[in-house]
Amino acid sequence: MIRWMQVTSGRGPDECCWAVTRLVETIKKEAQAAGLRIHPLEFISARKVKCLKSALFAIEGNNLSAFTSQWEGSVLWIGKSMFRPLHKRKNWYIGVTVLSPPDTFQWSAREVRIERMRSSGAGGQHVNKTESAVRITHIPTGLSAVAQEERSQHLNRKLAMTRLAFLLEQKAAKAKMNHQQNRWSKHNTLERGNPVRVYEGKNFRAKHTIKSV
Repeated sequence: MIRWMQVTSGRGPDECCWAVTRLVETIKKEAQAAGLRIHPLEFISARKVKCLKSALFAIEGNNLSAFTSQWEGSVLWIGKSMFRPLHKRKNWYIGVTVLSPPDTFQWSAREVRIERMRSSGAGGQHVNKTESAVRITHIPTGLSAVAQEERSQHLNRKLAMTRLAFLLEQKAAKAKMNHQQNRWSKHNTLERGNPVRVYEGKNFRAKHTIKSV
């Protein structure tokens, strides 16, 4: 089982970016202690050194749902700004979102249905007398492609398979774009309140955990 986790500063100030970095380190340690594997996917650096605007990583392993359910929501770090000593604010919120990986549409010949049929349209008597046209359908998605230009059924099959591959690539690209748009929308929907976890101080010490397994 694999899930993606996104930790975001919610377009907050440098202090939130600092907290993102510390929280990512905390999640990694707890995931490893739980026997889970983490694979980094995308880390976006902030203006300050060793600070992250957001981090995206994949987590893999058993009992994953129990682990990720502890984290999803807003996380509060309570502490004095290390970048602006005179700043009065002490509460800094960051967000954690759990996502399913986007579909990759990997497919094989066992997932397609191939149908032979008579060609239609111009082409002379030979076209109408032979079943040279081919329709190939990708069963999981329902996408299909037809080729009937060639007199050879073998060539039409290759053409139809090429067209089907193109349609699947388009679908995968669209799914990836929608997935990415959904990810980025989370940066703007950070809830500042009702935190699932609270940390405090420059040592990022856990103060309170609301969600538990």
